[in-house]
Amino acid sequence: MSRVLDETGPRAEPERDGTPRTDRSGPMDLRLVPPALAAWATAALTVDAPGAWVAVTAAVGLVGGALLLSVRRPGGAGGAGRAETDPPADDAVAARRRASTGRAVTGTSTGTASTGTASTGTAVTGQGRWAERARWAERVRWAERAGWAERVRWVRARFGWARAAVAAVLLCAAAAAASAGLHGADVRRGPVPELAQRYATVTAEVEVSGDPWLSRPRVRGDHAAPAAVLARAEVRGVEEADGRRVRTRTPVLLVVDPDVPAPEESAAGGGRSGPPPDRAGQSVPAGRAAWLGLLPSTRLRVAGRLAPGLTGGDRIAAVLRVRGRPEPRIVAGPSGPQRWAGRLRAGLRDATEDLPGDARALLPGLVVGDTSRITPELDHAFEETDLAHTLAVSGSNLTVLLALLIGPPGLAQRAERRGLAPRLGLSLRATALLAGALTLGFVVVCRPDPSVLRAAACGAVALLALATGRRRSLVPALATAVLLLVLYDPWLARSYGFLLSVLATGALLVLAPGWSEALRRRGVRPRLAEALAAAAAAQAVCAPVVAVLSARVSLVAVPCNLLAEVAVAPATVLGFAALAAAPVAMPVAKLLAWCASWPARWIAGVARTGAALPGAGVDWPGSWPGALALAAVTVAVVLAGRRLLRRPAWCGLLAVLLVLLVTRPAPLTRVITGWPPPGWRFAMCDVGQGDATVLAAGEGAGVVVDAGPDPALVDDCLRRLGVTRVPLLVLTHFHADHVAGLPGVLRGRAVAAIETTAFAEPADQAEFVRREAAERRIPVTTAVAGEERRTGPLTWRVLWPPPSPPAQPSPPPSPSQSPRVPPPWQGAGAGWEPDGPNDASVALLVRTGGLRLLLLGDLEPPAQQALVRSPAAADLAGVDVLKVAHHGSAYQEPELLRLAAPRVALVSAGAGNPYGHPAPATTAALRAGGAVVLRTDRDGALAVTGTGGRGGRMGVVRED
Repeated sequence: MSRVLDETGPRAEPERDGTPRTDRSGPMDLRLVPPALAAWATAALTVDAPGAWVAVTAAVGLVGGALLLSVRRPGGAGGAGRAETDPPADDAVAARRRASTGRAVTGTSTGTASTGTASTGTAVTGQGRWAERARWAERVRWAERAGWAERVRWVRARFGWARAAVAAVLLCAAAAAASAGLHGADVRRGPVPELAQRYATVTAEVEVSGDPWLSRPRVRGDHAAPAAVLARAEVRGVEEADGRRVRTRTPVLLVVDPDVPAPEESAAGGGRSGPPPDRAGQSVPAGRAAWLGLLPSTRLRVAGRLAPGLTGGDRIAAVLRVRGRPEPRIVAGPSGPQRWAGRLRAGLRDATEDLPGDARALLPGLVVGDTSRITPELDHAFEETDLAHTLAVSGSNLTVLLALLIGPPGLAQRAERRGLAPRLGLSLRATALLAGALTLGFVVVCRPDPSVLRAAACGAVALLALATGRRRSLVPALATAVLLLVLYDPWLARSYGFLLSVLATGALLVLAPGWSEALRRRGVRPRLAEALAAAAAAQAVCAPVVAVLSARVSLVAVPCNLLAEVAVAPATVLGFAALAAAPVAMPVAKLLAWCASWPARWIAGVARTGAALPGAGVDWPGSWPGALALAAVTVAVVLAGRRLLRRPAWCGLLAVLLVLLVTRPAPLTRVITGWPPPGWRFAMCDVGQGDATVLAAGEGAGVVVDAGPDPALVDDCLRRLGVTRVPLLVLTHFHADHVAGLPGVLRGRAVAAIETTAFAEPADQAEFVRREAAERRIPVTTAVAGEERRTGPLTWRVLWPPPSPPAQPSPPPSPSQSPRVPPPWQGAGAGWEPDGPNDASVALLVRTGGLRLLLLGDLEPPAQQALVRSPAAADLAGVDVLKVAHHGSAYQEPELLRLAAPRVALVSAGAGNPYGHPAPATTAALRAGGAVVLRTDRDGALAVTGTGGRGGRMGVVRED
């Protein structure tokens, strides 16, 4: 080894106590990174590729790697090909140095045939002088040849390393291709894919391979598709309608609709984990609850229809939609470890049952990844602040537990090591065994899903950091973990979660130490510098991938993660303690869960507060070009930040600008964007195919009429309008495109009351509204024609629906019962009976600032005709603004349009909706009556300003 290399290696330096230690600040070892990346890329490309391509890829990699390893190094090892007449390298170098300095050379040359004569340092004249010069010249030539030999040997050594590296890349790529080919064949082989292409009805024996979960309700038109139970499973046997039976092992996705009964338990039953989890506080029917309580490894016999997967390149071969007849049946219970893990998880749910709402929902997610109680509102808050990683099991959970066991970094192998292990008298070997057992138990309790295996591997990397404190060994460890996981499960190569986990871990190992050191040099406290550097590094690396998934960049991610980080460790430790105590001492588990609820509530509070900020995030292109653009912006910000850190004044100015960008004070926002326009009276939000409108009711207050189909869209609209208080929320009827966005209206706002129609159909949406209101203790009232109310500058009268006749008192419906549907209405419009929820819409006549606005909900022609014949028709002539009924559909009453004769007609419709709203005939009739027609699908959000009357000045502003 050369002297230069020896000087750059680790050097023994004394510790403070005098014991030597090894310097760990040398260059990182990146030799395993190229093979890991090659395996990752190969697995991602070949996991669903045709078998021939996979075989060719594996063969090329295998043959290429073997050839590179089999080629011998030219000249043999150790430079054996050197000429025997050449002097040794050391003597040659010495000769060259002496010749160049012109000094006499002493000693002999041992590698030559003749022996040199020592120079006495005296003058040499004549022939002796020429002989001495000749000897010097010969030695110089020997020295030059020796120097070139050294260089050739160095190049050969470097080439040998590169050859080995390329061989490792090729062999790892070949192994990944082989593994991906086998896993891809598991999805494509057997009868299930072919049966799915025929949409065949089968009877199958399936084994549940993961925890079931509820799908998110989706709004389709005016109704919400009911949430179904989803579960990953493997088909072990299939029987077609003609009686043929085939044994197989094919991954599928089970879809269980709400009307499917609970699976019957056979003698080998016990496939459930006790009380099933509820979903975000909802009342779950018994059948659905039983399906949600199934444990992994439970086997069932079900009948259903197979269908191809919705997307290609997935690990499932088909979708199996379970039918209720014949009834599903449990044929084998779960395995022992899964049964034990199920009891622990059920015990944690029981221990957290009496906690406050956010802590009750969040704590199981922090500990074991059980998100069954997370409400959509809380989930949205965690996504907006980039805290969603705390709701999933991650390597940080395991790291916290292992740190509690073995103590701070760098002390695990020293006599003064800390943690619980030395206090329990455990040796290093026993500590390592206990840490391994803890990791295994963590995987079993949190389920051996790919995400949990990824967390265990990344947690093992953190364990290596804690045990050795050697930063140089961490990157190879991470590369090894990636390589092994991709070979074990090639589908991980296409997982965004796996990509984010590896990127975050790599950022903590590569970027965070240097950033932390830079902050410490500028006077930042060490612990704060480490936390700030870790959060910033992870955010900088992961933000482009998150932007691809959410088309949004969070501006509050770093501060929210810093604030939440202080509570994650205590919540995790206390939560795991409650998990362990629940089976033996439930009162102790409840006490521990109560203690853990405080840090859990802090985390939830940080998420809600950050998400409620007007500028919590900015929209960004949700594509890979957008990700590359964000990566370029991030690099530019980092490079500029290194210079700005030397200028405190500029740093302070940028911090103020960032605060203004995040908080977006209403006056400043109005000046910059022009939205909302000064003195706005009425706004129509752009919420897609649905309705959501706002009546200005004072500073920061607004009466909201309908909530649209998407909570995020209506919440964003109200934020931009600066509405923080809602004196009244009017839900004109219970169709999903008007009420499904209710959580978005309630998010971070004080809502005083909710007013609805008496026609409580569809029943599931009516129950949803009452449940959301009950959770927040918001009173719900019923609107009837003739009712008049006032708030701030607003006054309005309810025009429709007419009051129902008095009914006999009846007890209020329980949460599990459907609301009572009233009998046909009488009074105004006597003898008229609603045909559906649309005809029962609440219609309002609003006055504000001299403007008269007519809001018709989704009234159909029968109800519109009855409204024209009612006594209220006299007040409808010549309104200023008309909210066109039913998104401008073709079903309108011409007499009502002629009577209203609006100056401006506003239509709320979604771009490219399948219903053709608004209908050309409707918009033509409105324009023929002198109205200016504006629509949200083309014009975006709209705001009405000015004063009413024929001589008034009224304007409509589009949001840019």
